[in-house]
Amino acid sequence: MDIQGRTFLVTGGSSGLGRATVELLNAAAANVVIADVNIEGGQRLAAALGEKVRFVETDVTSETDVERAIANALDLGGSLQGVVQCAGIVIPQKVLGKDGSAHSLELFTKGIQVNLVGTFNVVRLAALAMAANSPSSEGERGVIINTASIAAFDGQIGQACYAASKAGVVGMTLPLARELARSGIRVMTIAPGVFETPMAADVSETVCEALAKLVLLPPRLGRAPEFASLAAHIFGNVMLNGEVIRLDGAVRMPPK
Repeated sequence: MDIQGRTFLVTGGSSGLGRATVELLNAAAANVVIADVNIEGGQRLAAALGEKVRFVETDVTSETDVERAIANALDLGGSLQGVVQCAGIVIPQKVLGKDGSAHSLELFTKGIQVNLVGTFNVVRLAALAMAANSPSSEGERGVIINTASIAAFDGQIGQACYAASKAGVVGMTLPLARELARSGIRVMTIAPGVFETPMAADVSETVCEALAKLVLLPPRLGRAPEFASLAAHIFGNVMLNGEVIRLDGAVRMPPK
């Protein structure tokens, strides 16, 4: 798929990995809808990038919100060809806390709801819109890129919720690709390692430095444009389908 002139929806597009993806798509002359709960950040980014970028306040767990975001994409570009899902939250909590308390079931449910159910909600509604597109010469009508995490494979202590939610995204990649192939829709998942994002900013500098040392090559944290670059390559490479790509510099996370 050529990015130029196509229309894309980026969830969590106001900051971090999503913002870098929005900026790359915009630089490649695409139409982009930023779907995010961060109203101020989303509106500011859309205003800075121009008329081909639109912000829509979107909670990915809401059917109504996602339908509105997709409707805006159709209004902006006439059709929806690509989705990159970067919306997500981290729930860092141990199953048994030092104070003797158990992991909050409410927080665990929230993490699953946003990271897994929210991802599927966008997939199902975006696929419905994409299925109406005219196919390319390769039979392609759209591409959906979901975001998991290396926590799906190397979950650390305190990451039961986050790892489970991201493992769910990994697990549905192939079944989604198999089913949606008949509609000309490719489905891929990127599993980033530790990246320099607003989420990482909540971690102390000492911890970030320790994490960077775990990365084999390059020995540093990932940068958001590197994620965006991989997403762009996936859009352009029609043979990439039904696969999960670790983007992590060969890091394997220790238990804690």
